[in-house]
Amino acid sequence: MELESSYLKKEVPVFNIGDTVKVSTRIIEGEKERLQAFTGTVVAKKGTGLSETFTIYRNAYGSNMDRVFLLHSPRIANIEVVRPGKVRRAKLYYLRGKSGKSAKIREQYVAGQETAKTAAPVAHSAPESTSQA
Repeated sequence: MELESSYLKKEVPVFNIGDTVKVSTRIIEGEKERLQAFTGTVVAKKGTGLSETFTIYRNAYGSNMDRVFLLHSPRIANIEVVRPGKVRRAKLYYLRGKSGKSAKIREQYVAGQETAKTAAPVAHSAPESTSQA
């Protein structure tokens, strides 16, 4: 247990099943290193400690893909919650093969957080007309 604790990440973001997350992974090509983002819906979370994993499902350009990530992997640069989801299941495997409205997950509104829908609209100021009388 002590050996494992040295490999655990100190700051792990809180995300749940149904959330849309953006995972930035480190890709090493030759001697160069770059970050590649993978955005999708969290379908499952498994395990505890160093072996904890989460599965992300994504439908992009007509192809469906599942990808399993190790939560404490050094290859993962950061995890960002794009949109919190409201679901009533522990595993969302039924999303596989679905697209469009049937694969839609409702957004969970979190108090104190501003989302795209609840953000204050930007006031566009029209040029004031000066009338001379």
